Amino acid sequence: MQSVDKGLPIRRAAVLGAGVMGRGIAAHLAGAGIEVLLLDIVPPGGAVGAARNAFAENGLKAAINNKPALFFDKDDAGLIRTGNFDDDLAKVGEVDWIVEVVKEDLAVKKALFEKLDALRAPGTLISSNTSGIPLAALIEGRSEDFKRHFIITHFFNPVRYLKLLEVVSGPETAPGLRQKFEAFARTQLGKGVVIAKDSPAFVANRIGTFGLMFTVHEMLRRGHSPEAVDAIFGEPMGRPKSAVFRTADVVGLDTLLMVADNLHAALTHDPMRDAFVVPGFLRTLVERNQLGDKTKGGCYKKTPDGLQTFDPVTLEYRPQAKAKFDSIRAVKEVEDPGEKVKRIVWAQDDAGKFAWICTAQTLIYAANRLGEVADDLVQIDNAMKWGFGHSIGPFETWDAIGVPESVARMKDEGLPVPAWVEAMLASGRTRFYEGPTGGRIFWDGLQKQSAPEVLSPRFRALPASIDSPGLVAKNPGARLWDIGDGVACVEFRTKMNAVDDDIIKMLFQAVETAEKDFDALILANHATTAFSAGANLLLVYMAAQQKAWDQLGDMVTKFQGATLALRHSRIPTVAAPFQLTLGGGAEICLGANAIQAHAELYMGLVEVGVGLIPGGGGTFGLLHNVMTNMPADADPVQYTKDAFLTIGMAKVGTSAEESRKLGFLKPSDRVTMDRDELIEAAKQHALGLARSDFKAPKPRTVRAAGRTGYATLYSALWGMQQSHQISEYDLHIGAKLAHIMCGGDVPNGTVVTEKRFHELEREVFLSLCGEQRTQDRIQHMLMNNKPLRN
Repeated sequence: MQSVDKGLPIRRAAVLGAGVMGRGIAAHLAGAGIEVLLLDIVPPGGAVGAARNAFAENGLKAAINNKPALFFDKDDAGLIRTGNFDDDLAKVGEVDWIVEVVKEDLAVKKALFEKLDALRAPGTLISSNTSGIPLAALIEGRSEDFKRHFIITHFFNPVRYLKLLEVVSGPETAPGLRQKFEAFARTQLGKGVVIAKDSPAFVANRIGTFGLMFTVHEMLRRGHSPEAVDAIFGEPMGRPKSAVFRTADVVGLDTLLMVADNLHAALTHDPMRDAFVVPGFLRTLVERNQLGDKTKGGCYKKTPDGLQTFDPVTLEYRPQAKAKFDSIRAVKEVEDPGEKVKRIVWAQDDAGKFAWICTAQTLIYAANRLGEVADDLVQIDNAMKWGFGHSIGPFETWDAIGVPESVARMKDEGLPVPAWVEAMLASGRTRFYEGPTGGRIFWDGLQKQSAPEVLSPRFRALPASIDSPGLVAKNPGARLWDIGDGVACVEFRTKMNAVDDDIIKMLFQAVETAEKDFDALILANHATTAFSAGANLLLVYMAAQQKAWDQLGDMVTKFQGATLALRHSRIPTVAAPFQLTLGGGAEICLGANAIQAHAELYMGLVEVGVGLIPGGGGTFGLLHNVMTNMPADADPVQYTKDAFLTIGMAKVGTSAEESRKLGFLKPSDRVTMDRDELIEAAKQHALGLARSDFKAPKPRTVRAAGRTGYATLYSALWGMQQSHQISEYDLHIGAKLAHIMCGGDVPNGTVVTEKRFHELEREVFLSLCGEQRTQDRIQHMLMNNKPLRN
């Protein structure tokens, strides 16, 4: 295989500024294994000793305690040293990368750069996290070496969770530096890099702020409410649930107004400049210090009586009123975001008309920015997806709603269509993108010709169509692909990739086929939010309601058999989990020989929340992992208790490394930072095992905690129930789970086989399915998507 350029060899970095962005960047770098020097100013008032580092220390503490977590693993905080600009700035001479994250003030930044110019080692990369100050202004007066190694690296907050990293280089930047940094940022930091032009607010904030502000102005013109806007421009339009006004509260209204005001001041030649004028009601909120979540009130406010909305007309809070539209209701069950948007913008109700004009103006604005904010439309689309959480970018949206049809409508309504878009249509091309994912051809509006989309060298796309080459087998819930080099891949295709009979059948078929025709097998897919969210609860509930106990028993037996087939296959099996990997999804991963996880992994056995226990071998799989390094003479009770609490309390690892600490990943399992490279990394992991004289593992056993362990666990459960921490039924479920985890009714230290654990699992799973309170829990979860405590 061709070697992959991992970019700059950055092992140590200095982050200058320990505010919200600075500490987020420091935490992310530490999570990537980079040693970090985190510096900030000395507190005013003549601080001495350790107090001189207070701002940096407090920034680090805030990062450690932040929710959601900024660190993949809190232990990574040990890679961060703190200090201050007065005493420790010279230490930047020891690092490979200096990241400036101080106040967004040109004079402040230039004064710091003047000091850094004399202290940094020649050739050291230096970058600014500015959100819009021109690069030329930042490097004015600096040395030639400084200028050659300077770029803008604009991270988005929160750094761990937003993939976007906008990178800007200048005419004096050393040739190849930006490309090497891009490779580093992608492979080592897991970032989606957008190459931005040196223009106000770069790409995402320019397009995103326009779209948001235009929508707010249009709301006022049409007399809609904030609730109506958010009902339309959330998930129905392929946007995050926070939509418009909730997003503004999360970002901070003061921050939003600062960006809008700066853009209005800078864009003197932009014909749509007036869209950036801040509406009076938003200005009023900021004047009243109602800034959003950080002041516990903004566009929305929580009160003891429920949520309230700031009325843009009365300028007072009022009870929130739900907005309902026929077009929004009609797309509720539609999964494809492009199809959703298409149906809404062509609808003729108020929501459809409102969505159309806001979408049309944003598409036109984005198209008119080509060449100004970025050199190709792929950069603009990626910026909006990675920075604002949109499911599809502006030009992907335009393709979805129909370019010829929407352009005709724009013209009919007197909207000015960009010349390059009309030129594309005149050439006979009707879409901005053509071809499958991983091999798309886009229309280069500047060159007026087609161009291939540039992807990570290690990006591997599974085909979207069953007519594509490489399909080995398929059923309604899963597919088996030949992905080359002797490796097969099982792809789940159910809703949320929930495990059902089709997936279980495919796992058996995949192992059988791979053992004959392939060298290795991986389990991977391209879903956005879930590798697998667990078993198909509806099927379990329906079978329980019908008292189809033989059907349920057969379901459990087959699922356990599938995970065993993965484990004992004669060729290596590697699972590539990411995002939600819960219940049955976690059990499939525990069954594989190895795991190649994405860093952003939420893995757990959460069945107790619906009154059940794991039914696919998860109890043994987790317990075996936890006991892997248990000394031969150790008492298994404590190890069993750790695994029991993980399942009994439905603990979910909030990253791959935290999942490893809980026992879901073994020490030998690997983590990939860049999601785009996950499938290829899993493939190479599997090939590595295949080329290392892989042999099918022998049947597994554990030394069980037995009756002694059960007594310990039951005593703890009883105490929790007596202190009202758990319900009586929780105690009942917990006791059954403890019975399994301790290997049944055996003496402490008894060697118990995996097969016996499966028998205990199946027996308890079926008994709980027959209980009304478990059925009530399952029904409540299916109807409300939240657990019932009964």
